[in-house]
Amino acid sequence: MVALKTADIDAFVSRPNPARPIVLVFGPDTGLVRERAEAIIRASVDDPTDPFMLARLEGDDLAGDPTRLVEEANTMPLFGGRRAVWVKAGPRTNLAPAVEALLAAPSPDCRVVIEAGDLKRNAPLRVICERAASAAAIACYPDNERDLARLIDDEMHAAQLTIAPDAKEILTDLLGGDRLASRSEVRKLALYARGKERVEIDDVLAVVSDASTLATDGLIDAAFAGRPRELDVEFGKTRAAATAPGSIVATALRYVGQMHKARVAIDQGADPDEALRAFIPPIHFRRKSEVQAALRSWTAARLARLMSQLADAVLETRRQPAVAESIAQRALLSIVTSARRKE
Repeated sequence: MVALKTADIDAFVSRPNPARPIVLVFGPDTGLVRERAEAIIRASVDDPTDPFMLARLEGDDLAGDPTRLVEEANTMPLFGGRRAVWVKAGPRTNLAPAVEALLAAPSPDCRVVIEAGDLKRNAPLRVICERAASAAAIACYPDNERDLARLIDDEMHAAQLTIAPDAKEILTDLLGGDRLASRSEVRKLALYARGKERVEIDDVLAVVSDASTLATDGLIDAAFAGRPRELDVEFGKTRAAATAPGSIVATALRYVGQMHKARVAIDQGADPDEALRAFIPPIHFRRKSEVQAALRSWTAARLARLMSQLADAVLETRRQPAVAESIAQRALLSIVTSARRKE
């Protein structure tokens, strides 16, 4: 097996092993897939913008002509130097025949990088690349807390900034799910804080786009788990963060809509983890167990009724802004009541 271990991935990405010219980069974190694929390409050719050094291919083009990949990989650079082929596989593209043909041919003096989405263990393309001695398979999963902390530190160092411990903790909670999106948020924060010596918690809440989502995550999880005391505390925190009552209920409504979609998919035979990964934005890893528990205990019918109730509540917060806070709190308490009764 040549699926790279997590500890070996960064070293390979920065200095790709010439004995493994074919690299499959795949996984649910599309931003990390793209970041690693680009890094391998940069390490493999002198000028990625030169079309003679880097050939870009779409997976659909190879599906109908598997031998084309062999031809591209063995094409000599017009002006010498190193060469690479970058293949972007579509979600329904069968690249296995093209890669098998490439592996059967003499090992090319060329780097071939295949960028793919999330592949199951038995996906033909993944199996082929994991078993071939001349290939490497790099899985890209959402960053954990340690990965995010390192990402923040790296970007802060590059911007010649430090970050307060409490601000870093909040920022870590806001990130995850997609590496490029996380990096973009940290860079945006660094730009906002330019001229300061240290990033504080107010800077994070002022800039990072998911701040309002963070404020409501604990609130929604408490409601769906049937924890009234926690709900009361989290509601107070959310209002203290200046989140409007209508926004609170609207966020809950969007969450219920995704819960309903996932529950229906599971009822129709979908894998629960796959259904969970379909949430947009992705569920932060710290919330995964809470959302999984809610998916197990809430049926599609109950979620459908709840969507209707929350939609009415959103409308009422707009019609009656003077009592919007009470309307929002009552709507969330109804979720708690339903969760405790398991109706």
